[in-house]
Amino acid sequence: MERNLALEFVRVTEAAAIAAAKWMGKGDKIAADKAAVDAMRSRFNSVDFSGEVVIGEGEKDKAPLLYIGEKIGTGKGHALDIAVDPLECTSNLANGKPNAITVLAAGPKGTLLKAPGTYMDQLCVGAKAKGTIDITKDVKTNLKNIAKGLGKPLSDVVVCVLDRPRHEKLIKEIRAAGVRIRLIEHGTVSGGVAAALPDSGIDVMMGIGGAPEGVITAAAIRCLGGDMQGILKPHEEKFSKQAKAMGLKENQVFKLNDLVKTNECQFVATGVSDGPLLKGVVFQNSHIVTHSIVMRAKSGTVRFIEAIHRN
Repeated sequence: MERNLALEFVRVTEAAAIAAAKWMGKGDKIAADKAAVDAMRSRFNSVDFSGEVVIGEGEKDKAPLLYIGEKIGTGKGHALDIAVDPLECTSNLANGKPNAITVLAAGPKGTLLKAPGTYMDQLCVGAKAKGTIDITKDVKTNLKNIAKGLGKPLSDVVVCVLDRPRHEKLIKEIRAAGVRIRLIEHGTVSGGVAAALPDSGIDVMMGIGGAPEGVITAAAIRCLGGDMQGILKPHEEKFSKQAKAMGLKENQVFKLNDLVKTNECQFVATGVSDGPLLKGVVFQNSHIVTHSIVMRAKSGTVRFIEAIHRN
């Protein structure tokens, strides 16, 4: 995949972030999501590539979406799978809270897992703990193995967990292991990426989040040399049927290479509201400032980009 596409894709997430940020704190997550989707779609369609959306967000939240199977780009150039979340943390943004981002992952055609818009149990770590995880094992065993890989005592390990009632048992097990927890309201992509970034303050991301977000997270984890496993957790019968139709088995363990089958992948995100990964959009009188992250697995390069956009 050409390097210049990474910069083109940053422009896609920047446009979506600026459009969504105008809705921050206004209490309308559907309008915010629509603004991000419309801006993302428009910018995608000005880029020379032949893309297909294999992971889209929206159906689970009954929001506007870039739908699975949608063709994007000019149709010229590389044939790519695209996984998108035009606005992660829609509720946070609508309520004026932090950690909203606009994000995408890309890889050559046929390399990103096609997953239904349901949930996925996820376990993410960085490069130092690569090879230590097994999502089928109990929480304490995983945490002990991860701590050993990290070269630190269990008491120094920090696990990021989505704050949901379904995680009550998981949280108790983590605490019983003597490990610290960082609870988040929304934003499993940011949480998963943070687990693989050095000096983020997060060592592990555990728990059930969105399956579409899981595939996007996997692209970032692959770019960062980390490790990830997931198991689909359909929350409605229709999603179980969709998974079966996609050739996905019940209780199937997806390893990193199942989620993203290539080192030719990219991960791009732009902050909408301030979070641990990225600063949010700042509107000034004459210009707008955005903060983005761009990763390429093949080179292992991670770039943080601050851009100034004239009004």
